Amino acid sequence: MTTAHLHAQLPAPTRTLRLSGQNPEQKRAELLAYFTQTWELYESLFDCLADERAYVNKAIPLRHPLIFYYGHTATFYINKLMAGRYLQNRVDDHIEAMMAIGVDEMSWDDLNDSHYAWPTVEAVRDYRGKVKSIVSELIQTMPLTLPITWDSPAWVILMGIEHERIHLETSSVLIRQLPIEWVKPQPHWPVCSQARHDRASVPANSLIAMPGGRVQQGKTDDTYGWDNEYGSQYSELKPFKASKMLVSNAEFFRFVAANGYNDQRWWDEEGWGWRSFAEAQMPTFWVGDSQQPDRLRLRLMTEEVAMPWDWPAEVNQLEAAAFCRWLAEETGKAIQLPCEAEWMQLREQVAGDQPEWSPAPGNINLAHWASSCPVDRFAQGEFYDIVGNVWQWTTTPTYGFEGFKVHPLYDDFSTPTFDGKHALIKGGSWISTGNEALKSARYAFRRHFFQHAGFRYVVSSHQESQAVNPYETDSMVSQYLDFQYGPTYYGVPNYAAALVEQLLPHCPQRGEALDIGCATGRASFELARHFAAVTGMDYSARFIDVALQLTTGEEFRYVVPEEGDLVEYRQVRLKDFCLDTAQAQRIQFMQGDACNLKPQPDRYDLVLASNLIDRLRQPLRFLQDITPMIRSGGLLVLSSPYTWLEAFTPKENWLGGIRENGEALTTYQALQRLLRDAFEEVAPPQDVPFVIRETSRKFQHTQAQLTLWRKR
Repeated sequence: MTTAHLHAQLPAPTRTLRLSGQNPEQKRAELLAYFTQTWELYESLFDCLADERAYVNKAIPLRHPLIFYYGHTATFYINKLMAGRYLQNRVDDHIEAMMAIGVDEMSWDDLNDSHYAWPTVEAVRDYRGKVKSIVSELIQTMPLTLPITWDSPAWVILMGIEHERIHLETSSVLIRQLPIEWVKPQPHWPVCSQARHDRASVPANSLIAMPGGRVQQGKTDDTYGWDNEYGSQYSELKPFKASKMLVSNAEFFRFVAANGYNDQRWWDEEGWGWRSFAEAQMPTFWVGDSQQPDRLRLRLMTEEVAMPWDWPAEVNQLEAAAFCRWLAEETGKAIQLPCEAEWMQLREQVAGDQPEWSPAPGNINLAHWASSCPVDRFAQGEFYDIVGNVWQWTTTPTYGFEGFKVHPLYDDFSTPTFDGKHALIKGGSWISTGNEALKSARYAFRRHFFQHAGFRYVVSSHQESQAVNPYETDSMVSQYLDFQYGPTYYGVPNYAAALVEQLLPHCPQRGEALDIGCATGRASFELARHFAAVTGMDYSARFIDVALQLTTGEEFRYVVPEEGDLVEYRQVRLKDFCLDTAQAQRIQFMQGDACNLKPQPDRYDLVLASNLIDRLRQPLRFLQDITPMIRSGGLLVLSSPYTWLEAFTPKENWLGGIRENGEALTTYQALQRLLRDAFEEVAPPQDVPFVIRETSRKFQHTQAQLTLWRKR
């Protein structure tokens, strides 16, 4: 079938909209056309289902059946418009609850055997019709100013459109995994007829040198984008080489024939676990016996065809990485999957971007076929298929760039994938349309998942950092991060910064300082502005780990509770506080017990113990042990709300807040008594307030007492 015939059968693959323009009414018409075309394109995909069972039976255990996804993209509009208060009434409470959230991010061995009383196809089709009418009317009547921004109702409409285009692709993958007798080919979803069925006739791959250098990442164009695309990052790449073509079925077969699926040497721990669980012996879309390659067939979306050996091998990231390890040993070269920045440099070979393409420069945006095609069909610069044909796996786990912010109406789009377990895919496939076809697109899947995805390899010395759990979810760590680095509340200044500001006039000697009970290190960083060396010490290894990561200059992400199950995502960067890595290098963070300190006589010009003494099991021992560590003329700074609790300090060890011989003894009075022989008090006690956020509507407001003692 020709491309012209394809376009005659399917709604034209409208290009992604520009957010700006001069005429709001013209943009309104463009938005309505984009919405309608997307809706009809998605519904045309379900023409490929030939059996009712295809709707209600799972294609794979890790995802819902297709009836869910048929309704899900419609419920998304209603749920998001309701959340944004752009709609007042729901269409169907039951469907909008049942089909709100998909199970798309499960581990390969985390089977979901839940059973649901799914509505009928007719009921979902009727629901979709109602939603289409509501959204169409809203597009025609809502206020619209240009450019379209995050807080515009048009942004929510675009969010729904691009969301449906994502599910156009992911649903096509699920159709591809249904029993073949449950699906049927459609003339408006045509398969490429160009293929080499003789392995020997497939052109050999080769390597092309790339210069490396500085690569900029982050969305800068004037189109809709998902939150993880915004912000910026600069990467310095060493020169590398990249394969001219995607790895073909013929090239990948060499790994299969070399018994690569049964040799644990080529797999990492995660990969071998998946391979063993899946009992995989060849790519999942290959049909037949790998021992009889001439009889192998390839499962497409709705049919099986004789193996097109020159089409790209479609595998998950674990299989692609195993192939690279095998090829590295065979060739003696440092072969691996590219990182995202390396792919971005390759992308410079492709002129322009989807909104200007006419025609598309490759097998992308449904411009040619509803399947892959030969890996040497579309030249793009010196390479083939930098964009299109199939997605390309990278080594890069997904994360947010510097400046990343979560859109408040879709706070779970990116952040659940920021766990080190999701690898980025780049370049798009034959069915990638809308935002997916843009240069700035950033999508990620678990490494064992299947999409219309393959790979190209690079010879590179780049080593990807495999960050795990980059969003800190430990509630205590997150609370301290927000306390020490988050916004101020009710006009109360940052506590750590306020303490340092008040102690500095009394501390002329600024050699070495100890911040004991430093938590996540804010006071240590503030002290590093003024002291030659700072030691930050805390009993909690988790706190110290966070502080150490901050010293590298990298951003640290964490979550804070909003209400119930709702959370907000935040990030910390030293440069936001006018601190650089040079100052941070003055700090040594270490784990330590304030009640079991190593003797270090006359070491410190300052010891800061903030909110510490009422959390120690032996506060008196701490004061006794720390005294000889302070130089003559040095300063001991104590700040505490004196919240004595037996959960932390046995009552017999409380310094104050008790009655002694029937008389009230405050902690301040006890400190005067305990410290008077070795110290002189250099200023009257001061109250220093601080606020700790618990939820968006619950805060702790506390007054700590600050006392300053100079060593005699």
